[in-house]
Amino acid sequence: MPEPTKKEENEVLAPAPAPPPEEPNKEKEAGTAPAKEPNKEKEAGTAPAKEPNKEKEAGTSPGKDEEDASPPGALPPGLGSRALERKDSEWSIGESPAGEEQDKQNANSQLSTLFVEKPQGGTVKVGENITFIAKVKAEDLLRKPTVKWFKGKWMDLASKAGKHLQLKETFERHSRVYTFEMQIIKAKENYAGNYRCEVTYKDKFDSCSFDLEVHESTGTTPNIDIRSAFKRSGEGQEDAGELDFSGLLKRREVKQQEEQPEVDVWELLKNAKPSEYEKIAFQYGITDLRGMLKRLKRMRRVEKKSAAFAKILDPAYQVDKGGRVRFVVELADPKLEVKWYKNGQEIRPSTKYIFEHKGCERIMFINNCALTDDSEYYVTAGDEKCSTELFVREPPVMVTKQLEDTKAYCGERVELECEVSEDDANVKWFKNGEEIIPGPKSRYHIRVEGKKHILVIEGATKADTAEYSVMTTGGQSSAKLSVDLKPLKILTPLTDQTVNLGKEICLKCEVSENITGKWTKNGLPVQETDRLKIVHKGRIHKLVIANALVEDEGDYVFTPDAYSVTLPAKVHVIDPPKINLDGLDADNTVTVIAGNKLRLEIPISGEPPPKAIWSRADKAIMEGSGRIRAENYPDSTTLVIDIAEKDDSGVYHINLKNEAGEAHASIKIKVVDIPDPPVAPNVTDVGDDWCIMTWEPPVYDGGSPILGYFIERKKKQSSRWMRLNFDLCKETTFEPKKMIEGVAYEVRIFAVNAVGISKPSMPSKPFVPLAVTSPPTLLTVDSVTDTTVTMKWRPPDQIGAAGLDGYVLEYCFEGSTSAKQSDENGEAAYDLPADDWIVANTELIDKTKFTITGLPTDSRIFVRVKAVNAAGASEPKYYSQPILVKEIIEPPKIRIPRHLKQTYIRRVGEAINLVIPFQGKPRPELIWTKDGAPIDKNQINIRNSETDTIIFIRKAERSHSGKYDLQVKVEKFVETASIDIQVVDRPGPPQLVKIEDVWGENVALSWTPPRDDGNTAITGYTIQKADKKSMEWFTVIEHYHRTSATITELVIGNEYYFRVFAENMCGLSEEATMTKESAVIAKDGKIYKNPVYEDFDFTEAPMFTQPLVNTYAIAGYNATLNCSVRGNPKPKITWMKNKVAIKDDPRYRMFSNQGVCTLEIRKPSPYDGGTYCCKAVNDLGTVEIECKLEVKGGLSFCRLLLQGVPPNIIDSYLRDLHSSNPEEY
Repeated sequence: MPEPTKKEENEVLAPAPAPPPEEPNKEKEAGTAPAKEPNKEKEAGTAPAKEPNKEKEAGTSPGKDEEDASPPGALPPGLGSRALERKDSEWSIGESPAGEEQDKQNANSQLSTLFVEKPQGGTVKVGENITFIAKVKAEDLLRKPTVKWFKGKWMDLASKAGKHLQLKETFERHSRVYTFEMQIIKAKENYAGNYRCEVTYKDKFDSCSFDLEVHESTGTTPNIDIRSAFKRSGEGQEDAGELDFSGLLKRREVKQQEEQPEVDVWELLKNAKPSEYEKIAFQYGITDLRGMLKRLKRMRRVEKKSAAFAKILDPAYQVDKGGRVRFVVELADPKLEVKWYKNGQEIRPSTKYIFEHKGCERIMFINNCALTDDSEYYVTAGDEKCSTELFVREPPVMVTKQLEDTKAYCGERVELECEVSEDDANVKWFKNGEEIIPGPKSRYHIRVEGKKHILVIEGATKADTAEYSVMTTGGQSSAKLSVDLKPLKILTPLTDQTVNLGKEICLKCEVSENITGKWTKNGLPVQETDRLKIVHKGRIHKLVIANALVEDEGDYVFTPDAYSVTLPAKVHVIDPPKINLDGLDADNTVTVIAGNKLRLEIPISGEPPPKAIWSRADKAIMEGSGRIRAENYPDSTTLVIDIAEKDDSGVYHINLKNEAGEAHASIKIKVVDIPDPPVAPNVTDVGDDWCIMTWEPPVYDGGSPILGYFIERKKKQSSRWMRLNFDLCKETTFEPKKMIEGVAYEVRIFAVNAVGISKPSMPSKPFVPLAVTSPPTLLTVDSVTDTTVTMKWRPPDQIGAAGLDGYVLEYCFEGSTSAKQSDENGEAAYDLPADDWIVANTELIDKTKFTITGLPTDSRIFVRVKAVNAAGASEPKYYSQPILVKEIIEPPKIRIPRHLKQTYIRRVGEAINLVIPFQGKPRPELIWTKDGAPIDKNQINIRNSETDTIIFIRKAERSHSGKYDLQVKVEKFVETASIDIQVVDRPGPPQLVKIEDVWGENVALSWTPPRDDGNTAITGYTIQKADKKSMEWFTVIEHYHRTSATITELVIGNEYYFRVFAENMCGLSEEATMTKESAVIAKDGKIYKNPVYEDFDFTEAPMFTQPLVNTYAIAGYNATLNCSVRGNPKPKITWMKNKVAIKDDPRYRMFSNQGVCTLEIRKPSPYDGGTYCCKAVNDLGTVEIECKLEVKGGLSFCRLLLQGVPPNIIDSYLRDLHSSNPEEY
């Protein structure tokens, strides 16, 4: 069930009373109000209410809810348009507040207009129908606009559509006009009010308001029972969904109907089962079922059979406000003492509470019932008690004396008075439909004198002209207030004034009314300041200006507010002439530089502006275009000398004159000169952010000693000079600092004497502050020959803004100087004369590698490298020790890739591209042979580089198969390697297929292998059969390895042909060999004789299918040696190092799996290098295979590497060491 709307003071509105359920027609005719819409009430901020006229005619009183409501006087002021009344008082939301509607209309006026026809207000009688129409033009609209109908400000009527309201919309295709209709059916009095129609389309909006007036009819009021306090207002009944959104507590106008016997809902609830409570509440319109059940629970506690009471109190009593109620109980024992209680507090006899005893009856009267008497009462007799509820109804407040139309003048006090039917009633005032909320700063005050309610407007203005209305719970009244201006008379006008400078100006006027006004000066508003005061005392207005200034002169006008009358006056300020020489020195001397233009401006004052005359030696200086001339202005006089000369020195006189007086003054002019500019400075030294500059003094000092110099600098690309010293520089040298590295600068000089600063010197030549880079890093030897040394290095760590232009590599021979102590980086620094160092590269190189050529063999050289940029060369980076110029022979080594250590197989037509790396210095000589003969370079491409050789065949052919030998030769050292290349293709067909025998369903076939096996082993055969009748071939056996086979399960009576395909790793042969004769499967069977086969000998001597390979290992990392062996019976494997068997050595692990033999050497050291041998032995023989293992690294390798020795040199060195001292190594 919907709950009543909660107010800010936690008030709960009780639903309006309804007639008994036995009178449905009566209830229908009287009309009921629909339930409130809580969300919309919160948005609107006002409590809904019915029209006052209907409430005035209705005669019912509302019931009381369980919760108590605060009286109107207890509510705080300033709650806006929220509900301020008690829970049984209501107010109509009526029209939207005028201010808010005006704001919305102003906002809407800036938007697009969509209506072509707006709905107009109308009048209708009760029970009649009325239709409102709105039309929207759809020429510029892509879809249907959205239209909403509202009553008041927030009530959306779309949710109220039903029996009494219908919304329709149509579209005319020819005229492209949307028509929207709202039809009200069987109008009622509470339908009257303000309505609004809104139409929106995307960002366009339009709105229109209109009024509906409903003529009322009178009626009588039915009796109200106690359950009306909890009755719905029309919800769930036939006329639910009406437009009655007014207050829930209004009295209904109903017609007199036949009285039906009343039903006591309390008795129904007390005697019903709990499961039937909700059904009863719905049937009799109970909204506050929870509150009734709480009271019912309290009453049930006393419904048990009482020994003290013969008759208890009724469950509830109802009385009108101001009426009298009678509570009666009957005691079983008249001697029992009885006490009455209200809300737990004992009631004492008084004029309000009267107690009577009549036999066993105990009676309590409550006189003049007020709203505070609405509560729970109970009576005690001995240890028992019985309770009841009293409901006090407040009658509607009627307006007994209507408001009257009033006229007043601006500024007057206006009082609008009305009378209501009760004292201290809650009354609301409205201005143009918007509620008036009085406050401490408001001009509106409400005074209550008993039944009189007076609205007081202090200082009325034209804005107060409006329609004012007063509203009570039972009626309303309205009147119009018209506020006009009083006729204004000028008693004392303003007068023109002439005032001396510094005196007070007082403009005064007097008008007939005590009104405010505005002062203007030359058409601009006058603002009050500390010097200017605006005084308003009653009807007198003053403008007082203390210490008049020249700018105070002008036309002043006083304009009374709200009147078109103006009072003008002119103010004229005068002042004797004055000459202001404060800007000159004590003897009024002016020094000017010869050749410059002198413009000596002397401020003068006076009002009106005085006339100035310049003279020299009793000769007046005229105004004009001469070299020496005078220029006069209102606030100054100027002596102009275009090109000052020495003869222009002397005393000049000034004479001023105006109507207020005269003034005289003398000025002495002295012509001097500034020094000549110095010559352009020289920049002698430049650093990363500094430079040193020098210059010569100027030739001519201007007749005054040079006091010092100012220095300025700027970036070359800029035009903004920046001064570097603010104190004069006494010397002719200066060191500018804090410059940006890599940016070009210029500097210039100013000479300063007592006269001033000379012109700037010519700028110096542009210079760029630059810093050299840090030295290059990681200088190492890359390679050495008999006549060359190749060095490589890394770029500097810090390059700087100057960048890096390149490197210079220098060397010198060992006998030219001696080395010094090593520096802190561990590298030797050599202090060599510059003449001893020879530049290896004549031009800068940008690469970090260079070869020094033309060196004598067996000489020793020192090498250093410098980084060069625009700032110069960096500190050199030295190689740590002398370098011997002698090529180190590196024996050749061929590093065959792992996949080439076994036969390299490719199919015909595929490409062959093999890369074989090798080592050796000097550059080895390479020789390729195939099967011992030179390679035909027309068929096979060979490409050689310094580190590898490539053999390339674009399309392999079977003729390319064979053994390829590579020979790498360095002087007397030779290294060879072999690669087996096998190019394979599909095999040819078997040579001959014949039928050996036919018996039963079987045929024995045999054939000979093909002549061409495709350069690879035959992996099998595929046998097919075909019936002679159809000759369709079907595969019988695939991947068959033998050259004879027996075909079984043949069909008896058929004749078959057979054919055989050969197969290798490339696939089946393109053709097959077919039997020349056919095999007939006869019906008579034959005896098959099984062939006799001899046992095959699978024994085999040991043989290595994969040899050991020479291997290099890194010290500290595990190394493995692998080979594969075949033999039957399984051979025994023995590993040996340097012909010594490896047994029980934890550093070695031996594995053998499926013929693959592995020897793992854990973390080898250089001592683990040598010749390793794998030996396989069985009953049929013995076989051995060897390989060499070299272990690189270890302490000696790392130490040499850290010293900068190239790896190839270290490798050669270790080889020589191993060959010279094999035991120690």
